[in-house]
Amino acid sequence: MFKILISAALVTAGLALAAGPVVAQETPCVERTAILKQLAGLYSEAPVAMGLANNGGVIELLNSHDRKTWTLIITMPDGMTCPIAAGESWESIPILVGSRT
Repeated sequence: MFKILISAALVTAGLALAAGPVVAQETPCVERTAILKQLAGLYSEAPVAMGLANNGGVIELLNSHDRKTWTLIITMPDGMTCPIAAGESWESIPILVGSRT
């Protein structure tokens, strides 16, 4: 049942992004270890980047080894993790020396 819930959340997040702005949509949040385990099992995704958001949450980008899928999650200070977005065909853009502004 948990797999269905996480899959539904990821699909919902993906559809919401494709459809346009999200209006008052609730995203199911779970403990970080649970969502990491779920994404690793279903999509072979693992964290590849992270940063601290202004609201105190930790944003993480997860990517599959073959780069077919990706997921963006946020973990809030209370420990709950929510999917933000998910998609396909992630591409990293190399930063060239001196090209940052």
